[in-house]
Order: sequence, then C-alpha cells, then structure tokens
Amino acid sequence: MAKTYTGLYPKIFAFDALHAAYCRARAGKRDGAEVQQFELDLEGNLIQLQNELVWGQYRIGAYRPFKVFEPKERNVAALPFRDRVVQHALVAVIEPLWECRFIGDSYACRPGRGTHQGADRAQAMLRKVKREHGTVVVFKGDIAKYFQSIDHAVLKMLLRKRIACKPTLALLDHIIDSANTLAAHTPGVGLPIGNLTSQLCANIYLHELDEFVKHALREMHYVRYMDDFIIVHHDKAHLQRLRVLMESFLDVRLRLKTNSKTQVFPLGLLHGHALDFLGYRIWTTHRRIRRSSIGRITRSLKKLQHQYFEGHIELTRVTQTVTSWVAHCKHAQTLGLRTKLLAAFSFTKRPAP
Repeated sequence: MAKTYTGLYPKIFAFDALHAAYCRARAGKRDGAEVQQFELDLEGNLIQLQNELVWGQYRIGAYRPFKVFEPKERNVAALPFRDRVVQHALVAVIEPLWECRFIGDSYACRPGRGTHQGADRAQAMLRKVKREHGTVVVFKGDIAKYFQSIDHAVLKMLLRKRIACKPTLALLDHIIDSANTLAAHTPGVGLPIGNLTSQLCANIYLHELDEFVKHALREMHYVRYMDDFIIVHHDKAHLQRLRVLMESFLDVRLRLKTNSKTQVFPLGLLHGHALDFLGYRIWTTHRRIRRSSIGRITRSLKKLQHQYFEGHIELTRVTQTVTSWVAHCKHAQTLGLRTKLLAAFSFTKRPAP
C-alpha cells in the first residue's frame, strides 16, 4: 500500500508559508488592483487567513467567470487574490507528495518540465522506433472536455491514496466542491481551469492512466502533457488494441472519454502525416511550427503594432511578445519564417501634432 501522510495542515497555515505563498501568487501581477489592496494591510490579511484556516472557518470566495480565446476558446474562472494565496500554500505542501511518484514522461505543470522538453522527448521516441523498426505509427489521444469531466468522487478517492491528514482533506474537498457554484459545471463534476489546485489535481487524476500504460500495458514510448498523450510503436494493429484497452480504462476507472481527434496513424513524409503535439508538427527528421501558431502571432503583432502607433503601449510590451514567440520557434526549423515574419512589421508611433 502506498504511504499516506499526516500532519500536513500546520505546514499550510504557518505564517511564513502563507507569506511565501503570497509572494508566488503576486508574481507578475503586482500592478493589479486586488494585489495592491491586499498589500495595504499585508500582515493583517495574512493573519486573518491564518486564523480562518486554524479554526476551520475559511470559506472560498466567489468565482469570476470569463472566457479566453487563445489558443482556443475556453471558460475560465478566477478566485479573489486571498484564495489564490491559500491555494499556493496548499499546493506547496502537497505537490511534492505526488511529484516523486509521477512518471518522468508527464510534462504539464511540473517543475523543470514543459512543452519544449515534451516535444524533444516525443521526437526522440519517434527517431528510436524509426531507427529500430523502419516504420513509425502513433496513437495520439486527447480527452474530451477534460477539466469539465473530472469526477469529484473519483478525485477525492485518489487524493486519499496519499493524504490522511483530515483538515488538509477537508480544505481540498471544500475547494473541489466550490466548482458546484459555477453555472457552467454539472454538480459533482468538473474543475475550474483557473485554479492552481485544478492543475495539480488534473495531473493526479491522469497519473492513474500513466501507471496503467507504464506498468500494466508496459509501453515504453509514452508521453503525456495534461490531457494529450501519445504512444509510439511500429505496429498499427498493436496500437489499435491499446486504444481499446485505454479507452475502456478511462471510461470505467476515471469516467473519461477521448474525443474525435484521437487516432492511430502512420508517421512520415510519404504518408503525409506529422505528429501534431505540444505546439509543433513533428517528424523524425525535423519539426515545424503549427500553422495556427503562425496565425496567432501574426494577429498579435498587428494588434501590438496598432496599439504602439496610438501610444497605448510601450516597446517593452512588444519585445516581451516577440521574445516569447521566438523562444518557442527556436525549438523548430523556423529561421526563414522568423526572418520573414518579423521583417513584415515595423513599429512607429503616431507623429505628434
């Protein structure tokens, strides 16, 4: 039986832990009105949070729902700043309990891992199978409406596999159940995308799939990034059998289903298929940027160009966007693309009257 942990709660409500959580929660947001309001009485607000947690009186605030449209339209829900502080304190204590158990090839929302490392690993697997077998076939899976489909009862059971600290579990249950207040969520199902705890819980939830693939199915060439996953093999029939087994596991154990983008396909220039994964189109020999990514950066540069011309933003804002996109592009064969696209935009301000 896996080890369970007690005595976690005092580590969450300790004043130093709450102050460190506040520092993480404010990162990149110090100009926000909520953060500045909280900082007006920083010590008092942290002590108030501490007291509420100690005496079991903490109640999560009201969510502010909104939509984001890049890279695709999604419903997001944001909590008040004080609740984000509590979640940072909670995650700092419980995340290490799972981080040491997560498989090495899970790349989302984990320290030192991300899309670039995941894409590198996926391409290395493609190359290995090509080198050893001459043929590469990929099973690419995608969970349908993942965050909206996470079952609260199943998640709470999984959390109790590692945590035996009752007040910590009560806090986690309270945060999970708070999703029931959102109009877009079915009671007992779904996590708000905007919560820090949702990211960790989503990884804990699909860690069950990771263990099934690695230990029960004994597949070597498997990579997961949140709700997207791939298995690389040389035998299409083998991957089709795996698809049936994995979709059955997801349905029975986790109450999840894959979406219409899930498929098994041969890879290669002759077949016309690339692996579309983690923002790149990947072959054994090279990788390209997604066409949708090129469209997004083009739209962003046009918008920034107009805002800079009107004097609404400074050049540093433009530089941040370009630097971030170039960093992403450098992990693919994009020198010509970068040169052509960046040369197409010039930034000048409207002449003074």
